[in-house]
Amino acid sequence: MKEKKYMELQQHKKIIISGGGTGGHIFPAISVANALRKIDPETEILFVGAEGRMEMEKIPSAGYKIIGLPVEGIKRSLSLKNFDVILKLLKSLKIAKKIIREFMPDVVVGVGGYASGPVLWQAGRMGIPTLIQEQNSYAGVTNKLLAKRASTICVAYNGMDRYFPAGKIIKTGNPVRQNFDNLESIKNEALTYFNLKTDSPVILVLGGSLGAGSINKSLSENIDMFRDSGCQWLWQTGKYYFENVNALVSVSCCENISVQAFINRMDFAYAAADIIVSRAGAGTISELCLVGKPVILIPSPNVAEDHQTKNAMALSDRNAAVMVPDDQAVKMLAGEAIKLINDKSKRAILSENILKMADREADIRIAEEVLKLAGK
Repeated sequence: MKEKKYMELQQHKKIIISGGGTGGHIFPAISVANALRKIDPETEILFVGAEGRMEMEKIPSAGYKIIGLPVEGIKRSLSLKNFDVILKLLKSLKIAKKIIREFMPDVVVGVGGYASGPVLWQAGRMGIPTLIQEQNSYAGVTNKLLAKRASTICVAYNGMDRYFPAGKIIKTGNPVRQNFDNLESIKNEALTYFNLKTDSPVILVLGGSLGAGSINKSLSENIDMFRDSGCQWLWQTGKYYFENVNALVSVSCCENISVQAFINRMDFAYAAADIIVSRAGAGTISELCLVGKPVILIPSPNVAEDHQTKNAMALSDRNAAVMVPDDQAVKMLAGEAIKLINDKSKRAILSENILKMADREADIRIAEEVLKLAGK
């Protein structure tokens, strides 16, 4: 009924979705786009991202058109490079205005990251409704700056009126790339895909799309323990760490470790895994709740107000995950992972509890809010 109601409101809406920089912004954005197309397959969607960033590859792979802006993030330290950043911002604002005039969107959606700034800023000035999707419990700088002109702000956590006007906030949850309901049925196919054996458990290690230094260091310094653990390790290093880690694994003759720079088939990775080691970004947490596998979380310390620790504690306090502090990862992570893989009872409890926290409808809820704005 909801889909019919929105389609009757006005046929074939035109939506711009802007933002990116990391998988944590890109994959939720694709989920929202897919939800819009599910409601109305004829919805016209245009993505706008930052030149040279991973969205310029991932968005077309998902079947959507994207235009890149030369925008860059401001350097936190005093640097002459910030003059170049300002010039690129001004150029991006000009290009964003041209994109909006030519595409004529009904709504502009921002998913976070500095790429969303120029497009949402110009849309607000031009009187076009804008929607912000804030994934974290701590609002990003770009989203806080854009909130004043935003029509609707979709959030995943309570208490976000600390950062945004309370009357604009709607709690929708965080969208994820898919529902992961079929993992058990594709497990054998997934093991074959990664050249893993069927007779020993798999520990999946994720450091995010760009990699995580402390997680990679923890595994690298305990390579002998991993080789002798009786487990298989599916290790996503991130592109910056891949060559060094792959060389180390090769020299150490660790046939039970599969090293990947980036994993495109996350459904296969999750299906193959018996336990998962991961950072604690908000989008990742939402995804792991749907996956329902036992999880060890290592929150990144390099985020505003240490919000990844808060994300991880929300699960560990409910016995839905194990948390290892980042500064203890080198010393603790290897032992915790091997201990958990050998504790079937603990794994069952963690799986049961994390599944209770799953939210399967966030993408549809956000798409519905987008289409409400489009109909005004």
